[in-house]
Amino acid sequence: MSATDDVLRYLPHRPPFLLVDEVLELEPGVRCVAARTLRDDDWWFAGHFPGNPVMPGVLIVEALAQTATIAAASAGGAEGKVGLFAGIDKVRFKRVCKPGDTLTLEAEIVAVHGPVGRARVKATVAGQLACRGELMFAVVDAAAVAAGEARL
Repeated sequence: MSATDDVLRYLPHRPPFLLVDEVLELEPGVRCVAARTLRDDDWWFAGHFPGNPVMPGVLIVEALAQTATIAAASAGGAEGKVGLFAGIDKVRFKRVCKPGDTLTLEAEIVAVHGPVGRARVKATVAGQLACRGELMFAVVDAAAVAAGEARL
C-alpha cells in the first residue's frame, strides 16, 4: 500500500493500522474525502469471516475517524498533538464491505469547542451508503498520551 503525503503528514497511524490509502479532497479544518481499497490480504479478512470475508464495522468507523483526523489536523496547530476518540454517535451500517471494494470516506468537521470536536462521517462503496454517523474527538498533547496521562 502506498499512502499519499497528506495521509502520512496528518496521521500518526502506520500499517497495518493505517486504513486510509489516499486523500481525494481536502478543505483544511473543514472537510476531507479519502479512499481505502480493500485487498484480499488485509489482515482482518482471515478471521472475519473465513470463506465470507467482511470488513468489521468497527474498522470502517476507524477509517472514518482517520479521515476526520486528516480534516481536523490539516487546519494547522496540530504539531505535538494527537486526536483521540471521545465518542461515537448515531452510527449505522447499511452495506457489507468486501475485498475489492473501494470505500469513499467522507468527514466534515461540524463543531469545535476548545480541544473537543465533532465530525459527521459517511462511507460509501460505488455510491451506495455503507456507514454513517457522528464522531467526537479530543485533540490532546502527544507526550501526555505517551506517558499515559492524557485526559479527555
